[in-house]
Order: sequence, then C-alpha cells, then structure tokens
Amino acid sequence: MIIFPAIDIKGGKCVRLLKGDFNKVTKYKKSPLDQATEFFHLGFQNIHIVDLDGALEENPINENIIKEISKINKIKIQVGGGVRSLDYIKKLLDFGVDKVIVGTAAIENIKFLKTACDKFNNKIALSIDVRNGYIALSGWEKQTDILAINFIKKLEHTNVSRIIYTDINKDGTKTGPNLKETLNFSNITKIPIVISGGVSSINDVISIKKKNFQNIEGIIVGKAIYDGNINIKELSKII
Repeated sequence: MIIFPAIDIKGGKCVRLLKGDFNKVTKYKKSPLDQATEFFHLGFQNIHIVDLDGALEENPINENIIKEISKINKIKIQVGGGVRSLDYIKKLLDFGVDKVIVGTAAIENIKFLKTACDKFNNKIALSIDVRNGYIALSGWEKQTDILAINFIKKLEHTNVSRIIYTDINKDGTKTGPNLKETLNFSNITKIPIVISGGVSSINDVISIKKKNFQNIEGIIVGKAIYDGNINIKELSKII
C-alpha cells in the first residue's frame, strides 16, 4: 500500500483546509518545494499534490511550483487542481508528473475523461470527492446530486489508473478516515482506490496497511503530518 504525504498549494504556500472550507485555511512555514524535498529525503517516493488555487479558478495557477517539485530525481507525484484540458495534462506529464488527477472536468464530461485515458495510458487518476455520499465539484464549492456509487458505473469502459476517494466531511478533521463508505465504494469497482480524508494518527495508517484491503492501493496523509500528530520520520519507516 502506497502512503502519499499530501501537499496542498494555495498562494504559493503549503496549506490545509478543514472539511474543504476555504475560509478555514491553515498555512505552514515550509514552501511546497522544501516540503516535497523533505518527504523525498525521508524515503517517500509518492507525493499527492493539489493546486487549490487552480481548483477554485478552474485554471492552473501554481504550475511553476509543480514543475520545480517534479524535477526532484526519481520522485513520483500525482497532481490535481484546475485540470480542464488535454493540453494541460500533456504539459504536466512533460514536466515528469507520474499521474494527473482530473475531477470536475471528468465528472461533468465523461467523454473528456475517456479521451484523456485513451490518449495518456495509465496516467489519469480520477478524484471523487464526496459529501454525505454525493459528489462535490470545483474545489468542493459546488455540491451535486450525483451519488458516487452511481457515477462509478459509468467508468466500466475507461482506463482510469486509480481513484482518489475523499470524504469531505472527514478531510482536515483528524478524526479517522471514513473506511466504511470507502470500502463500500471500492467493492463496486475494479479500479484501485486511494483513501483520502481524516487520517488522525500513525495507527490509522498501520491498521489499514495490515488489513491489506482488496482494491485499496494507498492512503493520503495530510494535516496530521503538518500539525505533528504523526511523526513523519516514524511514518517513513512503514512505507
């Protein structure tokens, strides 16, 4: 199971949100590049990056920062936030990004998702962000009436490489991930699932890793690292 330390970028800084609320932002001292470098030197080869400005503006904003992070030798980063075109996907992949995360554009236009998956084989990850089971879009600002478990049925003939399943009500709360809903979701698709939202302690990660759930490819860890609830050096020992 892959452990993805997370870097959310807003205003050029590392930040974390509480339940996706842009009015509840915590800023951290280290730059995104310095934070990514630290993660890599500790042994993390996979990093999850979100351009929050891009998600809000529906256009890439922090691509220069992402480009610099992607230069770290042998690092694998998955990047999302504001990805709305095939051209930008290609630009990110040309930077050396491992996987590009699409969300709003893919859910609003399934044809775009299928085209992207066909054009960029095994390079497209899908972000499904849910609030009480229903998908939210545009940096979680736009709530839909689309049930995630219904939308997943549309993906049978797409080559999505992985799904990042985020429980918005858990994100940034450090109250533990919503395993029940995530596992229910993972059981109705063959696409590998990455757990996101709510990790509170290293025990959350160890417990999930030991259980070796079928179809769970990884887990994203964010705020608990930045706030010191998880010792990043200890976490690196269980990669």
